[in-house]
Amino acid sequence: MPVKLLDTYELSRYVIILTGATDGIGKEMARILSGFNPKRLILPARNKEKGNNLLEYIKSSNGHANNVEIWEMDLADLQSVKNFANKFINEVGELHMLINNAGILVTSEIIKTKDNLELQFQVNHLAPFFLTILLLDTIKKSVSAELPGKIAFTSSMIQASGEIDFDNLNLEKGAYWNPFKSCGNTKLMNIITAKELTRIVQNENITTYSLHPGTILTNVTHMNSALAKFFMNIYVKMIAITPEQGATNVLYPVLSPENKETGKYYHEGIEQEPNKLANDQELAKKLWNVSVKILKDHGMI
Repeated sequence: MPVKLLDTYELSRYVIILTGATDGIGKEMARILSGFNPKRLILPARNKEKGNNLLEYIKSSNGHANNVEIWEMDLADLQSVKNFANKFINEVGELHMLINNAGILVTSEIIKTKDNLELQFQVNHLAPFFLTILLLDTIKKSVSAELPGKIAFTSSMIQASGEIDFDNLNLEKGAYWNPFKSCGNTKLMNIITAKELTRIVQNENITTYSLHPGTILTNVTHMNSALAKFFMNIYVKMIAITPEQGATNVLYPVLSPENKETGKYYHEGIEQEPNKLANDQELAKKLWNVSVKILKDHGMI
């Protein structure tokens, strides 16, 4: 049952970063958050034109765009993520809420990024993981018991079928017959990362979340086949909720003062137990360490 209402929250002391804001639920999240008068709302965008369109959408929707900023960042380019984080640390230097919302589902083929990593693995897991660890010290220094920090990852219900194969993170073995499984693996990684972060930042006044917003027809799916896209759209429309409801399903658990427990997974705004692998602490530590090693191997840290 989706969350129905989103109260008005006072965010005037909060500096917020929200990724994936140019389309779908991210666009609605940006509009909603801007209406809560944040100190600064920074929206990374890969496409400058889409970023400008987003700003105009916010202005025309609620007029609260004075504190909204569009910054350049491409999650499919690790150097772009590093450049964004360095600029943010140098020019802003405080952060209270990081919502890693951007994601992609590739159904047609294995696509490699300029970093020679599989696109879903990089965009859904490694890049937001990288962004989070780059900004973690800034968040720690910015938050307090009176102004707690929030780190959220938009996951998906397809995490339930996910698994972690450390020999096939980049789909080196191919096996692209089940793209939803491949995406589900990365969405499980979101939940594992959120839970491992909980252990790392305990007693730091930071709460972590992973969230399934609901099934929504958005632009996250990459398909080469027009026929596949046609049937996918029909299926999703049969069960889809609106982007606004999806945005509410993500934001309500994150913003609500009632949700004080950290590391929880929420399905359409309601706390739920995720894939049992998410509770494997040894697996979580290994995924964290392997992710760090990949970033080191690419000269990022």
